[in-house]
Amino acid sequence: MPVQQDFNIRTSHVQVSNGDLNIAAYLAELDLSESQNLEPVPAIIVIQEIFGVNAHIRDVTERFAKLGYVAIAPAIYQRMAPGFETGYTPEDVKIGRQYKEQTNADELLSDLRATAAYLNALPTVKTDAIGCIGFCFGGLVAYLAATLPEIKAAASFYGAGIPVWCPGGGQPTITYTQAIKAKLYAFFGMNDASIPPEHVEQIEAALQNHQIPHQIFRYPGAEHGFFCDQRASYNPDAAADAWMRVQELFSQL
Repeated sequence: MPVQQDFNIRTSHVQVSNGDLNIAAYLAELDLSESQNLEPVPAIIVIQEIFGVNAHIRDVTERFAKLGYVAIAPAIYQRMAPGFETGYTPEDVKIGRQYKEQTNADELLSDLRATAAYLNALPTVKTDAIGCIGFCFGGLVAYLAATLPEIKAAASFYGAGIPVWCPGGGQPTITYTQAIKAKLYAFFGMNDASIPPEHVEQIEAALQNHQIPHQIFRYPGAEHGFFCDQRASYNPDAAADAWMRVQELFSQL
């Protein structure tokens, strides 16, 4: 766990190698120019929405670095749309969803394992202390990522479709629940038009049935995307509470 907050940070664009694929990623980490004596710290993988590694995702990545973590946001659309980044217009949503439909769970998990390997190779990263957080489509991907042995804690924000869909087809994402190895926190707005309340109940029941360490957070009045301060659906009260819960989760790394 980082021992203090509000570090000076540095950011960079890096490449994560996964076989023949080079995955673009945004890295935020401590600025070691002031001190070379910091102990290795936990790392956080930030998983994008359908909009790519855009300004919001980069900001979240930087927020973790300022808390003392090493944080990285890999481009999970690298295979079909290198460099993709967009905003939140209806046309942006349409394009982002088209790319989402082209993803595959096995490839996503492979790319995240490669990202974890990249982090574990950094001397600044604490061994066996990686968490992940994902938003929107990334919330579903974070649920999948919680099955990876490298991931010790996972935060899933408003991941739509978990009980009914999986990238690339096949059994829905919820069937992966039994394989989850991480402690999982999941966050939902109860006015989310993309996630019916019964889906939240199904997710909670699956986690309970498989005895997965977890907490489910429901925010009355909050809509899809409530954590993103660049979207019209931003809910500052829900976002502030969720951020506190996320820090609690990752403090255990």
